[in-house]
Amino acid sequence: MRVVDAVLERVRTHLLNRSGGLDLTKLDKIPAHLTWLLERDGLTPVTKLQQTRDTAPVTKVTSLLGVEVWLVSGDAEVREVLGAPKEAYSNDIRPYLGRGRLAEQGVGGLGFTDPPDHTRLRKLLTPEFTMRRLERLKPMISDFIEEQLDEIERDLAEHGVADIVDLFAEPVPFRVICDLLGLTPERREYFAKVAAARFDVTTGGAGPFLAATEALDFLEEEVRRQRVEPGPGLIGQMITDSGSEITDVELAGIADGVFTGGMETSTSMLALGVMMLLERPEEWRRLAEEPESVDGIVEELLRLITPVQWAFPRFVREDTVVAGQPIKKGSVLVCQLPAANRDPRATIGDSFDPERHTLGHLTFGFGFHRCVGAELGRMELRLAYPALAKRFPDLRLAVDTGQLRFRATSIVYGVERLPVTR
Repeated sequence: MRVVDAVLERVRTHLLNRSGGLDLTKLDKIPAHLTWLLERDGLTPVTKLQQTRDTAPVTKVTSLLGVEVWLVSGDAEVREVLGAPKEAYSNDIRPYLGRGRLAEQGVGGLGFTDPPDHTRLRKLLTPEFTMRRLERLKPMISDFIEEQLDEIERDLAEHGVADIVDLFAEPVPFRVICDLLGLTPERREYFAKVAAARFDVTTGGAGPFLAATEALDFLEEEVRRQRVEPGPGLIGQMITDSGSEITDVELAGIADGVFTGGMETSTSMLALGVMMLLERPEEWRRLAEEPESVDGIVEELLRLITPVQWAFPRFVREDTVVAGQPIKKGSVLVCQLPAANRDPRATIGDSFDPERHTLGHLTFGFGFHRCVGAELGRMELRLAYPALAKRFPDLRLAVDTGQLRFRATSIVYGVERLPVTR
């Protein structure tokens, strides 16, 4: 058996070398037999995904040129993978991006970076997301929210209907993140064109990675510009505080990670959170009358919506075992977060109970790769939902949820439009 395994390994290595490696950018699109890994029924993971979580929370779903892809979907199993020692897995996706700039420099951000670079860069970034610094953003975020509520008011008055996505869920986090980064108004609109493309896998591997390349080109230019004239935001502050410790490429990657991590996910949470709350009128009224109840509501919305469907993939460095399941070196582990957050072994499943006041969900990840901007995301939601409910206590959905169009195969789940009326 060992001889057979050795022969198969040599064949696999030959194929990978001959093709230049497993190149994700050349995949036409996500294979049809794997779309269920991203699909939902409304907000609930599809039945096949739930059944897999309940019966085989660590299971092999496919093999690409001999690279085994494993789905991890249970709460305990996801925590085991994401909380593993730093030496157990790699997040470096560069070997799977063929040739070119991304294969050499990476996609950007902390999520695809391994220690010791990850440790060094996270240490430089973390001071920008302390509660003390984030508190200073509250007045700005509140102002943005009120301005967008005025836009909703105008559309409701003129047309009787308003789109929460267009007038609220997209512009609020967009303005917050651009202000946080220190981008001037004339340089912001570019990002609005590439944000959603970063997570849409329906058109194949090239689309998201092309969007990543364009964003990184732009941000490197912005970093070089601010090296000369530092701006008031995160880019300028990091140049001022740690300029000699970080390269232009690294800082551009961090800025890109902050933008993509804070923009698309917050947009999704704001829109889908409003949808869920309007389906529960008693919670909407409670928010309007008791804004202090928002903390528990936000945590339950985060758990049940879980906009980021997959954690950053983990590439297995050596033969290992996950929840009793042997996994070969070179395999890829995909942690499915929505399924894990509804795991009945660890949570109340699909039920909505804001009184539990739990912070134990996996929406922001787990372990040393946990989202550094988690508290900024929470701050936006805690300010936005009560403000919207207070201004429009009689708000309701203008269509049945069955008529809404969801981003069905996006790594960040979302809704295209959310029309409301009163």
